[in-house]
Amino acid sequence: MPALTLRDILALDPVRGSEPELLAGEGALDRPVRWVHSSEVYEGANFLDGGELLLTNGFGLTDADEDTRRRYVRELTARGAAGLAVEVGRSLVRMPEEVVDEAQRLGLPLLALHRVVPFVRITEAANRAIVARGLSGRAASVRPWGGDHTAALLADLADGQALNQPEVEARAALAGFHPGPGARLVGVSAHGARELGVVDRAARSLGGVAVLRAAFPGDVLALVVMPDDAVRAVTARRDVVRAVQEAFRTVAEAGVTVAVGHAVLAGGGWLRWSETLRAARTTLELALTVPSAEPGPTGGPVVTSSRALTLERELTRGGVDANRDRLSRLVQHTLGPLLAWEAAHPSDLVRTLEIHLRHGCSPTRTAALLHIGRQSLYQRLERIESLLGLEIDDPDLLGELLAALCAHRIVRGAPATLGGGLRTVA
Repeated sequence: MPALTLRDILALDPVRGSEPELLAGEGALDRPVRWVHSSEVYEGANFLDGGELLLTNGFGLTDADEDTRRRYVRELTARGAAGLAVEVGRSLVRMPEEVVDEAQRLGLPLLALHRVVPFVRITEAANRAIVARGLSGRAASVRPWGGDHTAALLADLADGQALNQPEVEARAALAGFHPGPGARLVGVSAHGARELGVVDRAARSLGGVAVLRAAFPGDVLALVVMPDDAVRAVTARRDVVRAVQEAFRTVAEAGVTVAVGHAVLAGGGWLRWSETLRAARTTLELALTVPSAEPGPTGGPVVTSSRALTLERELTRGGVDANRDRLSRLVQHTLGPLLAWEAAHPSDLVRTLEIHLRHGCSPTRTAALLHIGRQSLYQRLERIESLLGLEIDDPDLLGELLAALCAHRIVRGAPATLGGGLRTVA
């Protein structure tokens, strides 16, 4: 579908209600408009990326000299603005001649708005129309979900596309998504779910909370909303992330893998929305490709979180392939003798060491998870200490040992072609 143009914007009811008069740039009315902003004149050009229509009440032009006014028009043109619309009759009695002259010389569409219409009505109508046309500075038609606005928004957030707050709010509203500023958002990425029902069932399990979700080939992305009352209800017993995990663990089918991001404030801005989705997406990729450090559930779904795989995510920042050599060196430097022994003598020493460290060096907990007796565990730990020449309960060694053990699982389990990208969205 073709882009929304300046001519289309002028046909919108709120714009027509402002009684616009075109003073310059008639030949550029069919240029695409990426977004509509309102700003005081001296601030307007600084945040434009190109393709925007800028609205201003003209206050900044009233006391400016001729050179300043001309320079401002030149700056807007240089930033690729689609046009400038100035309210006249209140702060600015009439459009300055030098502004009209400079706009005509540069071919910048210049509109005089003769009737007061709140800019919020104009920007809301225009930006909703832009979103509905499937534009946000990117060609939606190249993506398989095309006109699915929910899928496009979630994909853009998960991919870390360059967005802005008004754009995200307008696109979320178009999808019927209105989280309150005090609500918590939790990103979710699921693999193996055949449809969106798993997300809807989890939302009902959490008390009927709102959710923005879309299905991609083989995977599901979602933003789960935990409003203030729901947050208070769950935090009395458990934190928000764990509550979302437990909901999916209850409703997901066997064979489904679910990764939950961290909780962010909905009012914290679109970057926070993007962060929790990206964390969930990266965590899912690691959960599907890197062997787990501990015995997993049998016969049910696998549900994990970004914080549970924090070390894995940090070690693979930038992609597995980009870090493979560095991780291999870390593994060999820290665990070399232990790996050599295990290669020659079938045993479970590496896994024993990681589980032991992850559970606070508790013999009782480690033995239970490995399904062995405490005496057998002590024998394994003595062998490990002898091979590595260290005491494994030394707190100074905890970070290095855990990092090396985690790196070993990554290098051993992740295929060389992984690359770190989500197969269904990127």
